[in-house]
Amino acid sequence: MPRTKGLILVVIDGLTPSMLEDTLERRTAPALALLAEHGRYRRAVSTFPSLTPVCLSALATGAHPDVHEIPHLVWYHRGEQRLVEYGSSFGAVRAAGTKQSLIDTVYELNASHLGSNAVTVYEALEDAGLTAAAVNITCYRGRTEHRPTVPFLTRSARGPSRFFFYNLFESDVTGAPLSVRNRPRGTIDAYAAAVGRWLVTRDGFDFLVFYLSDYDYASHAQGPDAAHAALARCDDAVGGLIEAAGGADQFLERYAVILCADHGQTQVDEVARLQDIFPESIVTASNRAGMVYSDGDAAELAAKLDGKPGVDVVLYRQGEEAVARRDGEELRFTPEETSGDTAILDHPQGRERAWSALANPNAGELIVSAAAGWEFADLAGRHHAGGGSHGSLSAGDSEVPMLTVGLETLPDSIVEVMPAVLEHFGVARPAYARAPARA
Repeated sequence: MPRTKGLILVVIDGLTPSMLEDTLERRTAPALALLAEHGRYRRAVSTFPSLTPVCLSALATGAHPDVHEIPHLVWYHRGEQRLVEYGSSFGAVRAAGTKQSLIDTVYELNASHLGSNAVTVYEALEDAGLTAAAVNITCYRGRTEHRPTVPFLTRSARGPSRFFFYNLFESDVTGAPLSVRNRPRGTIDAYAAAVGRWLVTRDGFDFLVFYLSDYDYASHAQGPDAAHAALARCDDAVGGLIEAAGGADQFLERYAVILCADHGQTQVDEVARLQDIFPESIVTASNRAGMVYSDGDAAELAAKLDGKPGVDVVLYRQGEEAVARRDGEELRFTPEETSGDTAILDHPQGRERAWSALANPNAGELIVSAAAGWEFADLAGRHHAGGGSHGSLSAGDSEVPMLTVGLETLPDSIVEVMPAVLEHFGVARPAYARAPARA
């Protein structure tokens, strides 16, 4: 039997559909335009909270937070009675403890925080005898042990057989440059681009996750549809893969492609501090989503946010039902039934995403989705006012571009990406994962 085409998943962190669509229309990104010319495109939906660790875990496992159990960028670990901070800001990392934040981000997200009932795409493929590769993606759990390449880390990590993580872990010597030299100038993605070219030149994988994070960094500062230089660098990185295969024809002959973002992004100009409203509770907030951990009555806590201009929707559980509250009006719902004002959750796939977020055992008693134009300050009071942000249920934060080339599927949610990858290789998807939408 002929070998199944390799598959490359390109994830451009924070890329909005409008930005990609405008760029394709103006034809200012030749590599992305080539993929679009040979592929199929739609707007798809992220998970909730639409924050990078939650979203990348959804991409890797094919599940929302009820299965993968990563609840937020910052959260309270009830078992260990401490905060987990994956990197909301440098100030937030210092506030939570720099060493512990590094351990949580580099190791524990995958080693202990990621749900034990979740299966990663790397685990599923390599259990089927295929070779998986990952570059820089923070949800990387796999079967192969990798020793660190830097002296200040002494603990190994388990990732896919070909594993590259910001120079900290490198399964192969590629000659790629140092990733953290100058992030505003795109050095993290330059590292990913060099590793990707090395892998494609050697056809060294069946499946590759090629994660480009610098676009999100730039658009936080410049605004959701203004980071043109950063997107041009992303296009160059994808173009480098095409060149490494010998050109467009050879690349398309060898590889199928999924290109998407993990979440969207919207403009923010106002900042709210949930910590001031709940001084006796544990509040974990960052970007455009927050959580409140408390022994108090959830309905009474939620009522404190009625009329707050920075709040769109407050979510909490009450018995077997979930409740979405906005300015005193409520929608009660389960996956099968609703009672109340359905307009409260008129967001893309709103009920499904809200239910899954609340069903995460690591979520707070309240989950708060920010109103348009607002952001919640993090542990150190940092925010992105004047730039872009994400995390809420809103369409702008939640819609992502989804482009597939050489596949019969075209996912309409990021949780369908992992099942689409497995289907391409003829590998059964986990029982919890849904079938991907067709092209």
